[in-house]
Amino acid sequence: MGILNDAQARALAADVAVLDTPLLTRGLVHQNFTMWRRSTSEQGERVVKDRERSRTRTMNRAVKLLAAKPRSVAELRERLLEKLWTDEAIVDAVIEKLKEYKYLDDDQFARDLALSKLRQKPQGRRRLQQTMSQKKLDKETRETAVAEAFEKLPESEMIDLAIEKRVRLKGIPETREDKKRFCDHLLRRGFDYDLIREKMSSLSELPQ
Repeated sequence: MGILNDAQARALAADVAVLDTPLLTRGLVHQNFTMWRRSTSEQGERVVKDRERSRTRTMNRAVKLLAAKPRSVAELRERLLEKLWTDEAIVDAVIEKLKEYKYLDDDQFARDLALSKLRQKPQGRRRLQQTMSQKKLDKETRETAVAEAFEKLPESEMIDLAIEKRVRLKGIPETREDKKRFCDHLLRRGFDYDLIREKMSSLSELPQ
């Protein structure tokens, strides 16, 4: 997923002008938007005096937001609609154009995010699923991304890394209380209980 420069943003904004029609944009608004949007009395009314200028500004803002960090479609839509100088039709047309040029792709975003989380900190499936559930992604996309991440970095390898790090910091647990703390630590990391028991049983074989 690349980052657009200003010239590309202007070109895309021009393309968006073609898409910005009630017929093509009808039904594109995400269903979660109605849950997110505050009432107009709280937020103020949307005023789009110059639709061409608004399209360009919306595209430029989208580019800046994506340059700052990758985002899901729903996350970007929410941020773009914070501004009252744009509207749903313009935002959805911008998003469709970004998707067309592969600058916005929920499947790729989810795969990259899941894999990066595992690489940043060894964790189990349950912990990663909780993290992914906080993103504005549909369930199928999240589950596919998690499954693919653990195909590349198996949970059994992740727990080995977590155990090795804990042993370096705290040493091999010897007392019953120490073992419980160790086990609780791995549970908080989201590892499966049966997998933890299996690994804990052979923990004494780790080099001191």
